[in-house]
Amino acid sequence: MARREYYDDPEAPKPNSLVVAASAVVTDEQGRVLLQRRRDSDLWALPGGGMEMDDSLPGTAVREVKEETGLDVEITGLVGTYTDPRHVIAYSDGEVRRQFNICFTARVTGGELAISDESTELRFVDPRELDSLPMHHTQRLRLRHFLEQRPDPYLG
Repeated sequence: MARREYYDDPEAPKPNSLVVAASAVVTDEQGRVLLQRRRDSDLWALPGGGMEMDDSLPGTAVREVKEETGLDVEITGLVGTYTDPRHVIAYSDGEVRRQFNICFTARVTGGELAISDESTELRFVDPRELDSLPMHHTQRLRLRHFLEQRPDPYLG
């Protein structure tokens, strides 16, 4: 299923769903950030996805990282909340979502890096390389907030 992200675009379709989601900034010992190249958009992104009825938000982040990367992680902190109504995601099946995302920090506790059906590539990226990767600016915002090492989470 294809996906297109809009931001502050008057041509964006109107949302027909609201999805609560979690993502995670997973880092390795060298301070590199785990990113996936999404199959549905060909853009680089943090692992993450929608919360299920029996999930907690931290549990959603842990589950999504496992599903999308093969890695087991432990949540270590909070980057922020991302709820901008100008960000709309349209899917080829007709869903147009407004997403409420909580972005956590996490560290690897086990598992093996493995590409899922949602991605075409996975890798730990040096923060100095992030600007060279094709990525939606909402992902860049989360990464920027993480790299700023803010004393308090971003609330937006």
